[in-house]
Amino acid sequence: MSKTLEPFDGYFTVPKLLERNAREFADSPAYREKEYGIWQTWNWKQSEEEITALANGLISLELGVGDKVAIIGRNRPALYWSFIAAQMVGAIPVPIYNDAVGDEIAYVLEHCSAKFAIVGDQEQCDKLHDIKEKLPDLTEIIYLDPRGLRKYDHSHLHSYKKVQDDGRKMANAQMVVLQERLATQNQDTVCVMLYTSGTTGKPKGVVLTYKNVLSASKAASIFDNLKKTDEIIAYLPMAWVGDFIFSNGQALWVGFCVNCPESAETMQGDLKEIGPTYFFSPPRIFENMLTTITIRMEDASKLKKRMFEYFMRHAKKVGNEILDRKSVGPWDRIKYAIGGFLIYKPLKNSLGLSRVRVGYTAGEAIGPEIFDFYRSLGINLKQLYGQTEAGVFVTLQPDGEVRADTVGIPCPGVELKIGESGEVFYRSDSSFHSYYKNPEGTAETKDKDGWVATGDAGFIEEDSGHLRIIDRAKDVGKMADGRLFAPKYVENKLKFYPNILEAVLFGNGRDNCCAFINIDLNAVGNWAERNNVSYSSYQELAGHPDVVRQIQEHIEEVNVSLASDEMLSGCQIHRFLILHKELDADDGEMTRTRKVRRRIVEDKYSDLIQGLYSKKTKISTNTEVTYEDGRKGSISADLELRNVTIAKERVDAA
Repeated sequence: MSKTLEPFDGYFTVPKLLERNAREFADSPAYREKEYGIWQTWNWKQSEEEITALANGLISLELGVGDKVAIIGRNRPALYWSFIAAQMVGAIPVPIYNDAVGDEIAYVLEHCSAKFAIVGDQEQCDKLHDIKEKLPDLTEIIYLDPRGLRKYDHSHLHSYKKVQDDGRKMANAQMVVLQERLATQNQDTVCVMLYTSGTTGKPKGVVLTYKNVLSASKAASIFDNLKKTDEIIAYLPMAWVGDFIFSNGQALWVGFCVNCPESAETMQGDLKEIGPTYFFSPPRIFENMLTTITIRMEDASKLKKRMFEYFMRHAKKVGNEILDRKSVGPWDRIKYAIGGFLIYKPLKNSLGLSRVRVGYTAGEAIGPEIFDFYRSLGINLKQLYGQTEAGVFVTLQPDGEVRADTVGIPCPGVELKIGESGEVFYRSDSSFHSYYKNPEGTAETKDKDGWVATGDAGFIEEDSGHLRIIDRAKDVGKMADGRLFAPKYVENKLKFYPNILEAVLFGNGRDNCCAFINIDLNAVGNWAERNNVSYSSYQELAGHPDVVRQIQEHIEEVNVSLASDEMLSGCQIHRFLILHKELDADDGEMTRTRKVRRRIVEDKYSDLIQGLYSKKTKISTNTEVTYEDGRKGSISADLELRNVTIAKERVDAA
């Protein structure tokens, strides 16, 4: 069961929330951006003026009700304002991943028939120029950063600032038009269209209404007692539903400040300067942070390393209990306080997480060791489970009930049930309206009673009511002997090790499991530097005998862990290889949110999989790759196929 939600109190559209915030929170910071090393802040009143000017400018350019507006660029206040300005005039914003290549952008813009595009800079303008023949509906492009664009044809290319200036000039003349468009909007009006990552096929356009977005935003904000004094840092792709809900839906509902870093390169420093109180990150970010910590400790003095290891062992023992306000002995509390002064607080500060009051991770399952590491430091990191189709939130973990093996209880307003096949279903006001131009897909996913199929396998614990996710329903299978095959669980255990960036497990319907491994170039490169190991490329380092030996040791440790799990003991890894290249979204092997496209990887590297399941110890392969400038090339390599000792054999040998 789940709690019901109160009505929207009249604030059932984003423009109405903007109007309220500008009136009631006028001087409170709304958006902040770092540029050229300096933070610039806009309060809610100033933000409303900027957004209204842009909305009037869009009307002057004849943007109509229901037209689609593509938004492409890195996280910047002006692009977040573009969402709201488009909504004010009755258009539908369609964000696209900033690093998407031309073909990916062309698919989305052609599919949604985008009429306008608002982009960050010259790079995005050039991408659109290269695919313009495929986009007959695209009539106007508006750019934010003018650098490099002075000599471009501006007949249908417009400066963001000029559009705003024109909007200010036309404000009085267009006041009636703008008010009429606002007056026609209600909770059933389309708020945004977000495209799925396309893990198993072509991305689908998920249509979300104001009711979908704001009911999810309100429910989660109440659940975690978010306040207008909270701060978030907006660094994840704007096309991803998580960033949209946190930086648009919840930011407007609660009225807190959205902070945009200067660049991906300065992100860690900007995070430390802002010190967000509400923080979200997919597991890969927390994995990267832990890798950085591990590398730094390898370079530390013996005294610092011993002190770190000593206090982290104690944090692992009592940190979670102290965070959850459970009973802990006085000596353990004193020792934890000393560790806080010497280790935990400086470490949290260096990560920029010292002020986090509520932290979440989602998108993929996080390794339990990684999850417990951050909570042991006193960081209130929790898990949520959600989807684009749910407006993010399906389940959330309440304070005091946080565990690594569950994803929490239903978000207020959400109902859960488990189908006969073990698939998880939910129903709520935040459930998506439809898939754009795809009634068949909509009917397959959402039934006539409003139940949405998640595609994930799981179960609800009888005693706690918490949901446990096993894996993607399509990925969960059985070994040849009938034992459970759940690849993601094993892959996350492997990714706990700093020198393993990615892992892909195979074994469904087979006698045993094998794995592909991607090494983490930063972590392994640091090891190589400390040990005077020279290398000229990722491929050369990945094939180094000592690197292969280290990966084998990690896999054998995971096998020992799996052997103690009756349900997943059949997933022990018998053979592995280290891939000669990193899995890459540009090569179609991963989504833009860094999820492995398992079927594509299986097809593309079928020769390597066959080699793992043979008696070969070496295999030659040739792989097509895509370079940053879009050119195609190929990489040839001779890979080692390495056997791994499974846990049972190690016990017998002992």
